[in-house]
Amino acid sequence: MKLLTLNTHSLAEADYDNKLRGFVSMVAEEQPHIIALQEVYQTCTAPEYKGALHGFVPCMDGTVIRDDNHALAVAKLLREEGLDYHWTWLSIKRGYGRFDEGIAVMSLSPILETDVLTVSGVEDHENWKTRRIVGVRTATLPDEWFFSVHYGRWDDVEEPFRAQWIRTAEHMTRYDHVWLLGDFNSPAEVSGEGHDLMKRSYWQDSYELAKVRDMGATVQGAIDGWRDSCPDGMRIDQIWCNKMVVVTSSQVVFDGTKYPVVSDHYGVMINYERSIV
Repeated sequence: MKLLTLNTHSLAEADYDNKLRGFVSMVAEEQPHIIALQEVYQTCTAPEYKGALHGFVPCMDGTVIRDDNHALAVAKLLREEGLDYHWTWLSIKRGYGRFDEGIAVMSLSPILETDVLTVSGVEDHENWKTRRIVGVRTATLPDEWFFSVHYGRWDDVEEPFRAQWIRTAEHMTRYDHVWLLGDFNSPAEVSGEGHDLMKRSYWQDSYELAKVRDMGATVQGAIDGWRDSCPDGMRIDQIWCNKMVVVTSSQVVFDGTKYPVVSDHYGVMINYERSIV
């Protein structure tokens, strides 16, 4: 099975249309079973989309999908490529003052169930520190849950990573087999912080499990949230599992070498076997 995660930066990206098509082209070629997306924007003032929402499964009552919703745009272009992805999108907060920022999960097989968790202490659409995650269970893999996640930083005084992780880990005890894919904002290279905390919680970093892997860095240079303290070459976009799984490969994508750069983050794609060690 193939999993992909990307912090898209979506509508905030320069040359958005070309980057959108570059992303879709890669997905059409690789056809990952699950795609986890973060910073999936729609403009707050855009009209509500009135067309058919093919494959869309709402994860919360009252969700409004607007004309320029990034996940909608991806799903529509993939349909043009002959791929019917099923998808859900969760609104979280206001981004850059003008966007409704959310996260999404897309699946090649039908979505059977969704789950939403607020991991931050605050739950306010107007507060940029609000953090929520969304997960799906699919027809092809009914015993596995896949969550798209985007956490706060370790050193955030008001909304630290530690507290958000504790809420996440406690919630996930209700499920037997769980994957967390996304922007952890916790560099794997920094000891004594988020990455070590997750390992002490008996979760498995798929990058470390992979039989074949590259250098792993998903951010090069300063990005929003790290402009004052950005180590060179951070691996903050990660894929974790609560099981010891056979991961055959882990590779960075959308880095300009393996597919074009489409965001201020690179993506991560893994291949894994359904068997558990």
